[in-house]
Amino acid sequence: MTFPHLAAELKTLETDGLLRRRRILESPQGARIIVDGREFLSFCSNDYLGLANHPALIAAMQQGAAQFGVGAGASHLVSGHSSAHQQLETALAEFVGLERALLFSTGYMANLGIVGALVGRDDEIFADKLNHASLNDAALLSRAKLSRYPHLDLAALEQRLAVSRARRKLVVSDAVFSMDGNLAPVAQLLALCEHYNAWLMLDDAHGFGVLGAGGRGVLEHFAVASSRIVYMATLGKAAGVAGAFAAGDAVLIETLIQRARTYIYTTAMPPPLATALSAGLRLMAEEGWRREHLRDLIEVLHSRLTPRNWRLLPSATPIQPLVIGGNKEAVAASEALRERGIWAPAIRPPTVPKGQARLRISLSAAHEVADVERLAAALNEIEI
Repeated sequence: MTFPHLAAELKTLETDGLLRRRRILESPQGARIIVDGREFLSFCSNDYLGLANHPALIAAMQQGAAQFGVGAGASHLVSGHSSAHQQLETALAEFVGLERALLFSTGYMANLGIVGALVGRDDEIFADKLNHASLNDAALLSRAKLSRYPHLDLAALEQRLAVSRARRKLVVSDAVFSMDGNLAPVAQLLALCEHYNAWLMLDDAHGFGVLGAGGRGVLEHFAVASSRIVYMATLGKAAGVAGAFAAGDAVLIETLIQRARTYIYTTAMPPPLATALSAGLRLMAEEGWRREHLRDLIEVLHSRLTPRNWRLLPSATPIQPLVIGGNKEAVAASEALRERGIWAPAIRPPTVPKGQARLRISLSAAHEVADVERLAAALNEIEI
């Protein structure tokens, strides 16, 4: 065996109930999917508004492919920035109410590029301990000093800000925490940034399209605005397609164009994706019933689910985490649902803290009330 030490590490992961396996999806995303040849009622997709297989987005992508081809062919700063990209950036900035927006190929690349462009060796980053892995990696790669504060602990954050002598200070936080479904206290974070002369970067991957009356995300939800805010959101979840964007002050966005390495040194997003996203953005604005339906589904789940030994976290977002505890127990619960034709993934460390393995239930506007009632009934009868 060429890599015996790696094989031993994989065996340990399996023994500890931490080995992850891929399933093969054979259908579009939706409330019902085909996996490994079998149909499941799905509660594991981030397609919160049910747009990933919408006919309008499919038609827009087909039209974009006919007009622009399937590949961008170059980076944005060489010859890959098409009119489809430009139109989408303009529409995104207008949608979230900020001066300019900038497209990135993925959310991970957006976070790496934004943080690395704004701070460096003489600066300090203040990060919530439950931030997404991409924000943590971005902070480490930036070479700035990293100060992590306990989850949502504003007093601890203020103590760290007060003693910092960094040239630049950047507070980074998930807007909606992806494994808990709770929200960052954005107004209070902004107040601290204003008092201590810091920037506030918000990763709104799971709030964009869902939060706020118009689906414009966490800034609309909390009714906050400031030139200190660096806003990032992804486009492969509620928006239904792929990619991400940064938005904010015009000077900020121009700085990212000039300095964000994950923007400069990669081929631009395929233009047909941008045309599909423009169509999805229009639906997000026009079809508020999707968000209203999501709120109804959340209420149904909380009213029907009565697990004996497990804990449903208090989330008002489509992310509904059911904390089970042990890794093997969480996997067993997920498998018990699979046997009943329901797919909800088991999430284990290091994605969540040790001892807090869970089922991450994701609701979508594509679900019907009966689907959520079926899930709740199954969970109520499972005994692990």
